[in-house]
Amino acid sequence: MNNIAKITPPKFANDVLILQDGSLFWGIGVGKFGTYIGEICFNTSMSGYQEIITDPSYKNQIITFTFPHIGNVGINNIDIKSDTIHASAIVINNIPTFASNLRARDNLDNWLKKNNKVAISGIDTRALTKYLRENGAQNALIHFVEDRSSFNLEELTAELKATQSMKNMELAKTVTCSKIYKWYEAGWNSKLDKYEDISVNENSPHIIVVDFGVKKNILRELVKLGAKVSVVPCTSSAKEIIALSPDGILLSNGPGDPSETAKYVSPVIKELLEQNIPIFGICLGHQILSITLGLKTKKMLFGHRRANHPVKNKLTGKVEITSQNHGFCVVAENQEEANSYCDNKINESMVSLFDGSNEGIYIDTYRNIFSVQHHPEASPGPHDSNYLFNQFFERVKCHKQQKQTT
Repeated sequence: MNNIAKITPPKFANDVLILQDGSLFWGIGVGKFGTYIGEICFNTSMSGYQEIITDPSYKNQIITFTFPHIGNVGINNIDIKSDTIHASAIVINNIPTFASNLRARDNLDNWLKKNNKVAISGIDTRALTKYLRENGAQNALIHFVEDRSSFNLEELTAELKATQSMKNMELAKTVTCSKIYKWYEAGWNSKLDKYEDISVNENSPHIIVVDFGVKKNILRELVKLGAKVSVVPCTSSAKEIIALSPDGILLSNGPGDPSETAKYVSPVIKELLEQNIPIFGICLGHQILSITLGLKTKKMLFGHRRANHPVKNKLTGKVEITSQNHGFCVVAENQEEANSYCDNKINESMVSLFDGSNEGIYIDTYRNIFSVQHHPEASPGPHDSNYLFNQFFERVKCHKQQKQTT
């Protein structure tokens, strides 16, 4: 856009969205004044905006919601997946109305301000989504101003162009926990409208969760099954993890380019594989496990971010309706090469019915090692993949019993 300096903002606009390719979208700001940059993507879910915005996997991303009524049920203190907003910003259609829900304790505007985040409203988000589907996810900038005369589009465009792409960006270290902690929360008390701690026997199977940006529901699902759960930073060494006497290891979801995170995590996972401890990977954890085994990942054109994504389970022949959030996927072009690493036993367990991309693997050599690309802990309506936690926990219990008998 050679004449960008000559563009005059519409009279209604106090917020602008600029894409990496120069596309401009004017709107009305919600939340905190300022400039926000991230990779713009889209999510087609019709519910769960609070859970989506607090998912650590959205670190450094601007989320476009195709559903027009974001903010309509307000904000509560329960439906969050981490302790803060990780998305850089959001793009919405309608200006949020008065929050109408008995559980609401705040509204979207105040919540964004408290977390130093912004939304741009008044955007045709479905048209923007179609554009991103055709042109791909790309960096974008949102600039929300109090004084309309401060729109310096040349300066903003230059700042955007200088921003690093999501490809080759390591983000897990920015969202992981700072130290080891134990997790007890799981039980939902509908009368008190909150989650409560569950008493877990100290002799229960011990699962170590490697935190690349873990969602709280993953931890709740494990405790609900009766596991003793410890969460460790993603920078933990194999020696540190083994010292905790794990009966199982879960590699969590998280943000960023998996090939970058794998550079320091894969050597750790290789050591853990030698211990024959059951390992279950979810989303980024699936990608890092796959890379460790010799497979590769690639950046997708626009990724999968939605609540009702059909996935075929190749082991059962059934179709599962899943929740998804990823911009990278595992590719199997080099599977023969990778199989030489683990005795020709890498198998694809699941596949997307939208585009045929990989959705899961398992390893015959280590029957206890498997992972999936989607989110079995999410509950957008269907619970089709929740059984995976049971499957993992059964293997963890068997491993613990074997240790006790040897």
